[in-house]
Amino acid sequence: MKTRYFDHVATNPLLPAALDAMMPYLKEEFGNPLSVYDLGLRAKNAIEDARDMVASLINAKSAEIIFTASGAEANNMAIKGVATAKQGEGKHIIISKVEHHSVLNTARSLEKAGFAVTYLPVDKYGFFDLDALKKSISKETILISLIHASSEIGTIEPIKEAVAIAKERNITIHTDAVASTGNIPIDVKDLGVDMLSMSAHQFYGPKGAGALYLRQGQRLVPLIYGGIQENGRRAGTENVPAIVGMGKAAEVAKAELQQRNAHTGRLRDRIINALKDVEKVHLTGHPTQRLLHHASFVVEYIEGEGMLLMLQAKGIYAASGSACTSKALKASPTLTAINVSPTMAHGSIVFSLGIDNADEDIELLLEEFPQIIKRLRDISPFRKGWGEEEGGSKHV
Repeated sequence: MKTRYFDHVATNPLLPAALDAMMPYLKEEFGNPLSVYDLGLRAKNAIEDARDMVASLINAKSAEIIFTASGAEANNMAIKGVATAKQGEGKHIIISKVEHHSVLNTARSLEKAGFAVTYLPVDKYGFFDLDALKKSISKETILISLIHASSEIGTIEPIKEAVAIAKERNITIHTDAVASTGNIPIDVKDLGVDMLSMSAHQFYGPKGAGALYLRQGQRLVPLIYGGIQENGRRAGTENVPAIVGMGKAAEVAKAELQQRNAHTGRLRDRIINALKDVEKVHLTGHPTQRLLHHASFVVEYIEGEGMLLMLQAKGIYAASGSACTSKALKASPTLTAINVSPTMAHGSIVFSLGIDNADEDIELLLEEFPQIIKRLRDISPFRKGWGEEEGGSKHV
């Protein structure tokens, strides 16, 4: 049975060009980049070439790119690194309620260490409240970290407006752009952020490679101590093959971004336009200001796991919630933040598209998914409506 993959926000297949670029560094070019002889120098040069490619993707300087093992590590490095560096100036941090768990849990760990954290509310589309941001800033505020785009609901956030507010008070601002880097155009100079996190496998690079953009002049305390790698900001022998693969994937993403967006955007619109008219299926996130490869919904009366299993039986892979929450029993914090009831949040479904998806994949999805909804709803004990005893079901 042919499979159709609609879970590109979870991960992507490795781009063949990236694999080809990696292969020499998995075999004969195995040198340590710190070694002074030619085998090490070639590895070092390969890292610097990759750094140039990643920097070019977001219009940064090469010296502003720090390689990490993941986007989650980059988020931790940014938030803990700045909090530690600036704690003498204040101990207040602002994040939103729709952040990835690598930001939410990092902030919670800092709360236990004596920092104060403000969690910004969002509206029904997931846009964070800029007025609340202004009011939340105090003399103790040292860092604002706000997601650029949600992998769960697709909404692209007003980061430039948030940056303007932060810069009025000379506050460092970071954005988690893991879901957006390589998928939509990003220019760090235009955004104005001080730090930006990204992950290679989100744009067809290898897993195990990420990066943090750190604006020149921004102070940061390392998470990992040891050697002098990454200019002393991240110790440990570099994962040369993964870094090289990330660089090649970034180079290709930049060259093909317009073409990719036109393709996935058209397919995404087909999904949204077809499913938004299905009874008791609700689009989550903003209808237009969202990632071009992303369509997300909540379906009343049905559990996400049931939908995923029945889709899999038809050779269709999708997601319910984010990759980091889909196995949890509790409701998604992102969905509850946009006023989806905890019960209904368990009926979330996310279809995210990639460069290999075709119209025939969409046709199969749109043929099978409404039938799956009907079958699951017919056997649901809640088919008469969740919460009707309180005056009607609560939905987006």
